[in-house]
Amino acid sequence: MLKILIVDDEVLERKALTKIINSSLQDVIVIGEAPNGRRAVEMAKEHRPDIIFMDIKMPGIDGVQAVKAIKKIDPSIRFIMVSAYNTFKYAKEVMQRGVKEYILKPSRKQDILAGLQRVSNEILEERKLIEEQQWLRENLDRAVSIAQKEWVSSLLLNQVQDITFDEWGQLLGVEITSGYMMLFSVRTKEGTELSQSEKQNWYMWLKDALKSVVKKQEIMIGPLTDSQVAVLFLCKKTTEKILFKTNAQTIINNLISLFQSKELNAELRIGIGLPYNLAHDLNKSYHEAVLALNQLLKTPNRKYLFGDKQGSAETTSTGFIEVEKKLLDAVRQGDVNQVLFIFDSFVSNHAANKNLKATFVKKSFDELFILISRMLHDLGISYDRTPEVSEVEDIETIFEKGKSHLMLVVHHVQVWRNNHAKGMLHKAKEYIENHFADSITLESVAEYVELSPYYFSKLFKDRFGMTFIDYLTEIRIRHAKAEIIDPTKSLKEICFSIGYKDPNYFSRVFKKNVGLSPTEFRRSFASK
Repeated sequence: MLKILIVDDEVLERKALTKIINSSLQDVIVIGEAPNGRRAVEMAKEHRPDIIFMDIKMPGIDGVQAVKAIKKIDPSIRFIMVSAYNTFKYAKEVMQRGVKEYILKPSRKQDILAGLQRVSNEILEERKLIEEQQWLRENLDRAVSIAQKEWVSSLLLNQVQDITFDEWGQLLGVEITSGYMMLFSVRTKEGTELSQSEKQNWYMWLKDALKSVVKKQEIMIGPLTDSQVAVLFLCKKTTEKILFKTNAQTIINNLISLFQSKELNAELRIGIGLPYNLAHDLNKSYHEAVLALNQLLKTPNRKYLFGDKQGSAETTSTGFIEVEKKLLDAVRQGDVNQVLFIFDSFVSNHAANKNLKATFVKKSFDELFILISRMLHDLGISYDRTPEVSEVEDIETIFEKGKSHLMLVVHHVQVWRNNHAKGMLHKAKEYIENHFADSITLESVAEYVELSPYYFSKLFKDRFGMTFIDYLTEIRIRHAKAEIIDPTKSLKEICFSIGYKDPNYFSRVFKKNVGLSPTEFRRSFASK
């Protein structure tokens, strides 16, 4: 409903305009009348009308002066100037103020309504454009958020997508030169797991807290996996990388302070990886954060720990880092032959080093199986067994036990892929079909079936040939079509009943999928 203010020093003119407008047009209403320019300014400030019919020639503050004053209060207000003075001087001055409609007294009804209709259409078109731009911004923000979460999830699984810091910088509008990972974990003070609702509340708190604390860096927050969340910090300048420990400590101290102020029966721990200049190296930072957090959980009093590259030079020289990605990927795929081939290559590289010590080999295996355990956990696979390797055993025995344990892991992955994942996906479909009217998200469904959001999303699309959101939309539209046929139900009521909160958004989604708007679809059935 557009609000109209009538300004004229002649009472009969005001009353006539009010009557014409209120009796002739829908979606517009006269909300007040002002006898002079001064009162017009006061009423404009109080009521914020959409359109003002402004008489030019009035005692005291005239129409042109009133337009100037009101424009300063609210530039969006439109004016239709009304005057018996058909002179170029007056017309020119109001046109310079952005006034496009000019009606001469005595005014004909059709001229008044035509001018009002043109201005009304202009306002409605502008509002529609603003609404569409807002919708596009919200959807872009949502898409970027999902893309960021997917990117973080992919690098956790060593499947970094083909995108560079430069490309992310262009998308975010900043220059990105490097990045590093933090891994956040929360447990009760007794060392036990939080409940699902407590974990979700903590996850929401962490996202809000990070946004309030991190001001000068771009961050990408990964999904909640069990009681842990990986967060990617992107550095805008080279100096940020040099001072990254100082910056990271400032962020961590502020987060810990905020966390402690909540007075929860829980403890926050944070492992931090090192910064890297290339996007495909971020998995190294994540591994460093994993190992730091694993070490941190064994130290009762420390809240955070920086990872380092200790042993990485030795590891690189023996070929361990080079085969790690391939080995993790083969384990993830449950590919026994590939795992054996890569592992034998790894053993051969070690055997060539005559100065190799059993303690170093054991450390390499410890780190490898920590990463494998974390990878399985991210996939939603429950597997807590660790290889039984003693430090006093010789290298050959360590290799044999490591190989045996790898085979157990691969077999477990194969069983899970063949049975558990399929069952979980059908369980997810049933859950979506039963809760489509609720505010469900990919994360909430993934949590319900105990899979990581990233892996659930990938499995769902591979299995059913469509994304989670496409499937949810398909179900909602199917139910909407059945409801729309009933003429006793309003479209707004149907919108809310199938899980949408915005009728305009529902209408756009419906038309995109059906080819007709909800109103057009209802009419098509009514005419049959």
